[in-house]
Amino acid sequence: METLLSALKAAGEATRLRLLALCAHSDLTVSDLTSILGQSQPRVSRHLKLLCDGGLLDRSREGSWVYFRLTTHGTGAEIARTLVDAIPSNDATLTRDLERLERIRRARSERASDYFRRNAEQWDQIRSLYVDEQEVEQKLLELLPDERIGDLLDVGTGTGRVIELFAPRVTKAVGIDMSREMLMVARANIERASLRNCTVKQGDMYQLPVQSGSFDAVTLHQVLHFAETPTEVLAEAARALRPGGKLILVDFQAHELDYLRDEHSHRWLGFRDADVKDWCADAGLIASQYVELPGEPLTVGIWTAERPKVDQVH
Repeated sequence: METLLSALKAAGEATRLRLLALCAHSDLTVSDLTSILGQSQPRVSRHLKLLCDGGLLDRSREGSWVYFRLTTHGTGAEIARTLVDAIPSNDATLTRDLERLERIRRARSERASDYFRRNAEQWDQIRSLYVDEQEVEQKLLELLPDERIGDLLDVGTGTGRVIELFAPRVTKAVGIDMSREMLMVARANIERASLRNCTVKQGDMYQLPVQSGSFDAVTLHQVLHFAETPTEVLAEAARALRPGGKLILVDFQAHELDYLRDEHSHRWLGFRDADVKDWCADAGLIASQYVELPGEPLTVGIWTAERPKVDQVH
């Protein structure tokens, strides 16, 4: 009862209820929230502290930035979700807040798109600044069996390098990317290598243009740190997998190189192993292997997870 009373007391104020609703839609910084609410930073920070103390919000530091999100575990998570769901969807204040939130998210997306446009042709070289890409590719080949994989989906395919890599092992490979510039480079690479079993098309990683359960393997190579909501990306990747299919995620281990946000539009400063495994579990996947590849200045992590076979579900 004390937990319930504490949570209700924390949420029992108009601004704090607005903060809960916003953090249910996206991971947000104090700066984001002050911009949306039109209130001072000290006032917003004070409200956020009360919500965190009440077990309704989680606070996560990444370098010099701090993100707030609706808590996902325990009694606080159930209370927070119940309170957010109880807010009328036609509430004028909430509608205005969400419109401002969408502008912030759109601005982030536009910055990332502009970065891709400016760097499409040398994207592979930019990635190789952080770790030897040949080492990553060799490990990827080891993580998938030598026999034919069947159908492969590469989400955020960029220049199409991953589907090029696996082309000899797959029946069909499909690369998805939102950037037309990236897809132009990928198509040129595929044509140059005469890879008739590979194709790329434009699509959103949050709403993949593929049928559910239609791929034997899904890859996400240095994509997740650009995502506004990584959990949604992983859930959509899981949806695309057939029972027994494998997800392979390549990304940076958690770090504190803030400049990657401004200079390379990274949304996240890498990921912790435990968080990725939790997100995979939430997406209905069984985490299996995890490999670290130390680089300079960053360490690359490779996570694998499988969609349970039908007889494993029951």
